[in-house]
Amino acid sequence: MTGTVAYTGTMIGLNELWYKQYPRGKFHFFDDWKEWNQMDKAGHLFSTYFESVYAYKGAKWAGIKENDAIWIGAGVGLLLQTSIEVLDGFSTNWGYSVPDFAFNALGTATFVIQQKAWREQRISFKVSATKRAYSDDIIYSENGEFTSSLARRTEDLYGAHLAETFLKDYNAQTIWASININSFLNEEVRFPKWLNIAVGYGAENMFGGFGNTWEENDQTFSLLEEAYPRYRQFYFSPDVDFTRIPTKKPLIKTLLSVLNIFKFPAPALEINTEGKVKIHALHY
Repeated sequence: MTGTVAYTGTMIGLNELWYKQYPRGKFHFFDDWKEWNQMDKAGHLFSTYFESVYAYKGAKWAGIKENDAIWIGAGVGLLLQTSIEVLDGFSTNWGYSVPDFAFNALGTATFVIQQKAWREQRISFKVSATKRAYSDDIIYSENGEFTSSLARRTEDLYGAHLAETFLKDYNAQTIWASININSFLNEEVRFPKWLNIAVGYGAENMFGGFGNTWEENDQTFSLLEEAYPRYRQFYFSPDVDFTRIPTKKPLIKTLLSVLNIFKFPAPALEINTEGKVKIHALHY
């Protein structure tokens, strides 16, 4: 009952606060595979995965049997994300995205396969993001008569507050697959149970979905590819699996479980599609 009320309230709130502001039409599809260098797809994978995990944990807490709890978790994760896709489908600004649904399904499948095979989550998806400070340098419109800046563009695109940028700024985000090494080793091998190795995916210089050209006050602005190349980033970094930190206190265990959504700040090695290798003393 609590879940049903929460789901209904969330969908109504999302519709009133977001979708109601934009024009609607007939249900339609939209191919957004090439948008945002697939950072949004990684976000769908991450979101559906952890929604499935926590729905499963809630079902187990309520005393539901393992197999039923797994499928409840999978169903809740897919239901939440598919509902958003349906709302997109009726919005003229967007559309129902088959690639988005595919990554939603992949996120749920990752949870189900691990729980079925190992009865635990040895590979967890996580997120990290750091608020960016974008330049106030003047950018001229294509006709040279109007001005803007990256700071203005990103505030309009990603928002101004920390919570907004954490959720929406694809330049600032990294999506991680965090692998628990100990769970793959024999019991005789001594390795910290809480220590993970994480592989991350990010992207840089994205100021529009498909390219760095946008409309502002009926004027067109563009960024030179040479100055702002859009590229992908791959990271390798140590991480902490908070769910494997031993505690007998239920409240602390719950807090650690929620904290496990986020990648632990740590040094990282970056390899990007610009052909560069970088070492970050601390990446988050």
